[in-house]
Amino acid sequence: MDILAEVKVKGEDGCVLVHIETQAYRQADFARRMFIYFSRLYEKHQKRVLPIAVFAHDSKVEETNRHEVEFPFLKVLQFEFYKLQLKRLPWRQYLNSTNPVAAALLSKMDYSPRERVQVKIEFLRLLTRMQLDPARMELITAFFESYLVLNPEEEKTLQEKLPEELQPEEVQRVMELTTSWHLKGWQQGRQEGRQEGRQEGRQEILLRQLRKRLGTISSEVEAKIKTLSVEQLDDLAEKILDITSEAELHRILAIKH
Repeated sequence: MDILAEVKVKGEDGCVLVHIETQAYRQADFARRMFIYFSRLYEKHQKRVLPIAVFAHDSKVEETNRHEVEFPFLKVLQFEFYKLQLKRLPWRQYLNSTNPVAAALLSKMDYSPRERVQVKIEFLRLLTRMQLDPARMELITAFFESYLVLNPEEEKTLQEKLPEELQPEEVQRVMELTTSWHLKGWQQGRQEGRQEGRQEGRQEILLRQLRKRLGTISSEVEAKIKTLSVEQLDDLAEKILDITSEAELHRILAIKH
């Protein structure tokens, strides 16, 4: 799972668990997977669990937030979770937000191609108002620009529109911020690094889980896992609890002997 936090609920005694799962691509049985995570967490910790799914893919088709088990004569289970489907959120509704996360997520919300430059302008305006420290500013900007990268023509339009759209002091602040980012060089290779980081992180987590489950794994299996894409790694993670031997792992990975 992506995030699991133990927190207190305002006005109540005791703690609850908050489980947040980020889904970057559409998956038919995602709701069932959320229920499985919920049931294991509840069984292990015996505490209330609040499940939240953040759908970060680009599809506007509404995702379900319910998993049911029923018969014609009895509804055995109706499990629901909070969902946040970014591509279904109108970006303009968040322009007055004081939440830095809302600013970062603008780049994943619902906007048309012709609004791309305007989304970037409003993002910069939000940053100038929030007065964040440099570390948070850099983190939020890196996230935003990972998903909304303007082409050269759009960049030119942005530079032309900034003085028209922003107050002089806001423009000055934007210039200071962008100069700082470029000097730090955070943009260089950000896309390649982000993808490689996700892939390597998932690989290491899966390898640790497999060693813990099977005791040891062969160098052949390790090499195969390091060739898998992020989507293939996620698919293998779904099956890990069904793997009881390295032979079964070989079958799933289609390693021939």
